[in-house]
Amino acid sequence: MFEVLCYGDSNTWGADPTTGGRFSRDDRWPGVLQKALGDEYHVIEEGLGGRTTVWEDPIEGHKNGKEYFIPCLATHSPLDLVIILLGTNDLKKRFSVSAQDIAFGAGVLVDTVNKSGSGRNWKAPKVLLLVPPPLGKLTDLNEMFEGGREKSQRFTEHFRNVAKMYGCELFDTSTIIKSSDIDGIHLEKEAHKQLGEAVAKIVKNIL
Repeated sequence: MFEVLCYGDSNTWGADPTTGGRFSRDDRWPGVLQKALGDEYHVIEEGLGGRTTVWEDPIEGHKNGKEYFIPCLATHSPLDLVIILLGTNDLKKRFSVSAQDIAFGAGVLVDTVNKSGSGRNWKAPKVLLLVPPPLGKLTDLNEMFEGGREKSQRFTEHFRNVAKMYGCELFDTSTIIKSSDIDGIHLEKEAHKQLGEAVAKIVKNIL
């Protein structure tokens, strides 16, 4: 059985922009991915609302994706593939970082996997880096993410450069999905379905 880890934020956790609750496992993109891949694969969900790539959140706390990543990899090893979908929360004004630095933050995580022994035979698992979709029309979160929409539109270029730098697979999610205009941040149910099914095809090509 192939072991696949999905490491992300609230969009991997499955936050519903309409209700503020959580989509069911079958409706979340990792759950859709599991169904599409079948019994030869085991998909592990590691989604946390507010998670950043590498930044400490002075308000919410315990959201630094880098700090939990190493024990997370060790917990679920041996892994065949690590899928990373992070960067959206880095757009919060409180962090004041550029789109390029956000991509570099994701690169730190890719590099962490590359240097780990969390794969088969203590080697490194493969990595699939997902480019988060640009922010949609911001409503209640407009002030928190001030300037973030413009930064997010530059993700593709910078994430592509990071993938080349660290030699990992890349998929630009904006080619198939968009952030909901209900809150501008989260994915609607149909987007989860589309993302999970698209990632499944990529995973089968990688493994």
